[in-house]
Amino acid sequence: MLRVGLTGGIAAGKSLAARTLQELGALVIDSDALAREVVEPGTDGLAAVVEAFGSGMLDGEGRLDRPALAAVVFSDADKRNTLNSIVHPRVRARAAELEQQAPAGTVVVHDIPLLVETGQHRNFDFVLVIDAPEEERIRRMAADRGMSEEAARARIAAQAGTAERAAAADVVLVNDGTAEQLVAAVRQLWQNRLVPLNEDLLRTGR
Repeated sequence: MLRVGLTGGIAAGKSLAARTLQELGALVIDSDALAREVVEPGTDGLAAVVEAFGSGMLDGEGRLDRPALAAVVFSDADKRNTLNSIVHPRVRARAAELEQQAPAGTVVVHDIPLLVETGQHRNFDFVLVIDAPEEERIRRMAADRGMSEEAARARIAAQAGTAERAAAADVVLVNDGTAEQLVAAVRQLWQNRLVPLNEDLLRTGR
């Protein structure tokens, strides 16, 4: 089982790369989706969030009020660390559970936005980074998400920089063209690197 860590800055194209890898046969474990799952109503994760931040973090249906929580933690590092200490261990435990259920020989891709920031890149056989020029990412955030330039730059500044992610990567795919070009690059990487590496791992155990 080849374990791949996939990451990239906001609006770089990581989600498209993940979908492409899934279509090619990889098991993609989306940490963002798991972060939502572990704080669903009835979970101990949601209970821990309420204990830490108060019942004001719930909406009228008893679900996590994400905008309210974001407003509390975004500009407060201590509170953000508290939230991370609740969510991250539960996400990692759930990701490990899903990985263990995968058939032998599966290429398992962990889609983790903060892979480098949290030091998790060291835990994978292969690290793939999707990157794009900063100005292009800002343009995409404005066009696709309605974000202001100031908000977009703040989101970028809160993540690892291009050089830091590149230093942790086995391969960096720069998504500065069309979506079709990125898909083609991911497919080429799958055929030329990931499948052979997985076959080597199955044959040699390393």
